[in-house]
Amino acid sequence: MKTKLGFMLVAVMIIGLLVIVACSEGEAEEVQEVKIPYVDWACASAKTHLVAGILEEMGYEVELTMADPGVVYTDLARGNQDFYVAAWLPVTHGSYYEEHGENLSDLGAIFEGARIGLVVPDYVDIDSIDELKEYIAEFDGEIIGIDSGAGIMEATENAQEAYESLEDYSLITSSDSGMTAELRRSIQNEDWVVVTGWTPHWKFAEWDLKFLDDPEGIYGEAEDIRVMARTDLEEDMPEVVELLENMFLTDEELGELMGMISESGDEAGSVKEWMEKYEDQVSQWIP
Repeated sequence: MKTKLGFMLVAVMIIGLLVIVACSEGEAEEVQEVKIPYVDWACASAKTHLVAGILEEMGYEVELTMADPGVVYTDLARGNQDFYVAAWLPVTHGSYYEEHGENLSDLGAIFEGARIGLVVPDYVDIDSIDELKEYIAEFDGEIIGIDSGAGIMEATENAQEAYESLEDYSLITSSDSGMTAELRRSIQNEDWVVVTGWTPHWKFAEWDLKFLDDPEGIYGEAEDIRVMARTDLEEDMPEVVELLENMFLTDEELGELMGMISESGDEAGSVKEWMEKYEDQVSQWIP
């Protein structure tokens, strides 16, 4: 009897030790952290927060870092960040890709049909960049821009060299939010204003706007927004790479998300609401 009792006690102790070991091993497992840089533009921020929300649902920790585009590409190429979901190619970010492309992994397009250029309210009675010279006073001699490191700012500087009509205009450095604030103020007063603009962006759903024709082709044709990653990301996080390769957004889907964020000011809450609405689609993206 004592022997049987002894065996039972030993068995209980062994099971207890196994449970403790198993729990310790579970606690020791580290949750993988994903580092995502982004630029403070409406479309870049919306896509970044959407991917972050999905990854968190998949059990990852996500660290978001806002930076200028030049810093984003440099950090990706050095392996200090994991991926970027707002690479505009071949024109807008062409100079960054030319410098860093050999140290990046292209995971494909997340959006197609993106466009940049000079944008005015629909009530402005011109249709081409060539016509801007005749209306310098109406525009106060200014083109309202965004961050100095943005590709669209570089393209606009090139446009100033290519177009005689832009010789007497100053390109004003601002931000995405600063540009849209000036656009809002001007439209409320029905003033003439010209801004550096791009689509996808919620401003096209908010107001009646138009791109000015670009006869010299400085701003290029429609572009893809692609996902760029550090070269060894697939080796470290194959599930993350598969998600990114599966993701694709239409103009309507991305525009809706940007509009929700702009209206609420709550990225995480808007992303959660959007993911609930498009639950079937999101589930198809997740490996």
